[in-house]
Amino acid sequence: MARMRQAVVKGLRAVDRALGGQQHPTRLQRWGARHPLLVALCAGLPFTLFFMALSQADEIPNNLFLSLGAGLVMGSVFGLTALSERHRQNRLRSIGGQRG
Repeated sequence: MARMRQAVVKGLRAVDRALGGQQHPTRLQRWGARHPLLVALCAGLPFTLFFMALSQADEIPNNLFLSLGAGLVMGSVFGLTALSERHRQNRLRSIGGQRG
């Protein structure tokens, strides 16, 4: 099982290198990696408000759950992306490939 995990990690890092994962992060990427919860909130709240604005007055309870669910899903996606960027930057820092 450990060998399989190592193979998967090695493959993902190879894909990351091929896509330019060894480059220095931009200022926005550094900020997002420092504040993943704020990124999730800033991404999820507009989606929630958008879906609530689209809901009709007679179907508020049903659409409220849909709106909150859509905001939660989008916030989670963006938050996990920011968290993975934090891990990438920590890995770059540990191998000496990042300045500042």
